[in-house]
Amino acid sequence: MIVMWKKMKKTTRSNIITFGMVILAYAVIQAMVMTGNISSLFEGLLVPVCTYVILAISLNLVVGILGELSLGHAGFMCVGAFASAFFSKSMQGVIASDGLRFFLALLIGAAVAGIFGILIGIPVLRLKGDYLAIVTLAFGEIIKNVINVLFIGKDSNGFHFSTKDVISLNMEPDGVVLINGPQGITGTPKDSTFTIGVILILITLIIVINLVNSRSGRAIMAIRDNRIAAESIGINITKYKLMAFAISAAMAGCAGVLYAHNLSSLTATPKNFGYNMSIMILVFVVLGGIGNIRGSIIAAVILTLLPELLRGLSDYRMLIYAIVLIIMMLFNWAPKAIEWREKYLGRLKHRKKAAKEA
Repeated sequence: MIVMWKKMKKTTRSNIITFGMVILAYAVIQAMVMTGNISSLFEGLLVPVCTYVILAISLNLVVGILGELSLGHAGFMCVGAFASAFFSKSMQGVIASDGLRFFLALLIGAAVAGIFGILIGIPVLRLKGDYLAIVTLAFGEIIKNVINVLFIGKDSNGFHFSTKDVISLNMEPDGVVLINGPQGITGTPKDSTFTIGVILILITLIIVINLVNSRSGRAIMAIRDNRIAAESIGINITKYKLMAFAISAAMAGCAGVLYAHNLSSLTATPKNFGYNMSIMILVFVVLGGIGNIRGSIIAAVILTLLPELLRGLSDYRMLIYAIVLIIMMLFNWAPKAIEWREKYLGRLKHRKKAAKEA
């Protein structure tokens, strides 16, 4: 077994460790939940943690693998969340099976977010750097504000749409308001579970890792490293950039579906889908290491749980959170810290080698 492990490629071993880490964490936490050794506060954070892990992995595909800075990831999450919640609430009395309805909602959320990713990506990906970041940020804010002025109702005559108020929908007395402007959607079925969240994380990892190790993934990384050289050897720049952007948007839509079906009320507030959400997801990616999938997972888990674990410290919890964030950032990216880590790891390898020879 040890010989087989050593013969594996370094990337294969790393991928196995990543999958094993997720599965082991799920097994341990699930055992704690079943035995009652976990608080209700921590249990309530399990689905949000899965949501943020999926968002971090999907954004790393654009920022780390493609090499483009996107600040509109919360917008794609918002699209997926509202499209799926709208479908689930509309079909609540039509599709009896909760599992089937959630599965269809998941497909719809991912598909709608992916379509938006293509539509936004066609004009936006012609830009690069700060310009791309600004335009994607604007997209996220536009989506949030459009949903806040959208009113949709349903009665025996079908669907009714308005951008004014509920009264202007002109529905029959037995009609139901599905999207109520700034109040969003209420009564969405709470179908999300920790198990479903972990399954979606594993599916996201499979998609991203297979893409990175495929021919398309190598083309995407070639574009990231040197666009002119990639274009000179016949790589279709627009095609591969759009592919990465659309896949990332679809996965963000899946995270939005998981998020929406964990809440009884869904509103497009700045806290949920605004600029701060996009920045927080970007912090997960940067802190965990740009292009480092496993690092993104660890950073998303730590930074999601830390504020809640420090809640007992009252006024000092956000100060401690900020200090931990700064320390982790310096440890990962400061030149002296990188030099120290390489030196320390080099010593460990040398000692292991000397011990084997002895």
